[in-house]
Amino acid sequence: MRDSVERGGRRMIGDFMPAQHREFFEQLPFLVLGSLDRSGRPWASLLSGDPGFVTSPHARSLVIGSTPVPGDPLRENLRPDAPLAVLGIELATRRRNRANGRVVWCSARGFELFVEQAFGNCKRYIRERSRGEARIVPAAAPEPVSGASRLTARALALLGGCDTAFLATASADPARGGREGADVSHRGGPPGFLQVDASGERSRITLPDYAGNNMFNSLGNIEVNPRAGLLACDFASGDLLSLTGSARVLWDAPDRARFPGADRVLQLELEAYVLLSAALPNVWKPARPEAGSSAS
Repeated sequence: MRDSVERGGRRMIGDFMPAQHREFFEQLPFLVLGSLDRSGRPWASLLSGDPGFVTSPHARSLVIGSTPVPGDPLRENLRPDAPLAVLGIELATRRRNRANGRVVWCSARGFELFVEQAFGNCKRYIRERSRGEARIVPAAAPEPVSGASRLTARALALLGGCDTAFLATASADPARGGREGADVSHRGGPPGFLQVDASGERSRITLPDYAGNNMFNSLGNIEVNPRAGLLACDFASGDLLSLTGSARVLWDAPDRARFPGADRVLQLELEAYVLLSAALPNVWKPARPEAGSSAS
């Protein structure tokens, strides 16, 4: 498999965005981003805006006219020359494209990404949803809740009901740029595909990895840099749970029997998390009552 993926990767991953990718990013109402904190820990985040809040002045530039909500680790991680990953995903059509690179500048109104890697992904395993009405946020919205080794009851409930999540990783030398950097990818499945063991000193999240495009962007990163961030989404309430910790891939683990059809299993031992209440400005309604098969 390695030989075929090596050949395919060189064709699929470019150092600029084709016109259709640029147009795609510009029509989206939200982006998923992967960033690194000053300790090098990956975090996954979500930024929202009206379609058009992302523009692409040229084939190696994305300008994002939005800033993270209070409490999102991305607020501290955005700084010039920092590695940054972007995933554009259109839930209504299940289309997605990725762009990785470095921050050019950032301000109170947004930031710019200089693109060093650009590639598309297939539509498989994404839960189809449509964008609904604007969410009514209470005047006294709950403050972000952060913690370290143990998750709150609300965080556990969100993980248990989640069918869409995003995984942030980084290469061995993300600051170098070029072929090195940050990455963020989709993970999806029926509620319960994110399993939590909270019996030890630290909560541990286990999730399956199914056959996808066989590029191993995320898993390859974890092999050389065993840390990862996970963003779990509740599209009904608008709550987002972002967490980070040490990660490992269990390539031949008996644990995968818990996930029928999984090729391998990924485990993340929690180091820090933040729960953001009603962080999504719109309600997202599933197109079908039940999620389909899960995978990367």
